[in-house]
Amino acid sequence: MTVIRTPAQAGTSRLALTLTAATVLVATNLFGVVSARADEGPSVPPGTEATASAPVELDPNDPDLKIPDGATLSEPKVLDIKQVVEDQSGDERREDTNADVKFALQAEVLFGKDSAKLGAEAKSRISAIAEEIKTQNATKIRVFGFTDNLGSSAHGDVLSRQRADAVQNVLDQELTDSNVTYEVRGYGEQYPIADNSSESGRKKNRRVEVSFPRSES
Repeated sequence: MTVIRTPAQAGTSRLALTLTAATVLVATNLFGVVSARADEGPSVPPGTEATASAPVELDPNDPDLKIPDGATLSEPKVLDIKQVVEDQSGDERREDTNADVKFALQAEVLFGKDSAKLGAEAKSRISAIAEEIKTQNATKIRVFGFTDNLGSSAHGDVLSRQRADAVQNVLDQELTDSNVTYEVRGYGEQYPIADNSSESGRKKNRRVEVSFPRSES
């Protein structure tokens, strides 16, 4: 039997096929989305996966692994470990190593602008450092002053030394041990600990450092 379709019927069939194909595509996408799940298990970076293979074997008789005749091993050495503690305001910083203790006080905490005259709060902070010096039984104290890079280098050298002298004078009043000796220096803009291109960096560089050996006990 011959079936003759009118143009309208043919168009309807093509539309039905198109809708059917679109429905299959949408269903595939939907099921794909639903079936896609994140792996909840642990993952490792590529190349770091565990392997069952044995490590590379070394030949204990390889001459490249032996100490040459006449050579000796260096003396064992304990590496220095540094611990740094800075208060929330950043005004005071303490560094502890195996050998030394160092306090760094920002100049704004100790002095007025472009001044070497200590305020009342500054003296109390220096007194606290003196107590730590007593605790460590330290007798060799280093007091170093530093400035930022604003102004002339010569002015910074003088101001940093004046500020170091002021801190040392308070320490000397607190530490009555006649065996205590001081090394006092003004380094000006040398040895910055922060970037001088910003005010926050310059503020950190304007400081006085007090350091001394740790107790061996």
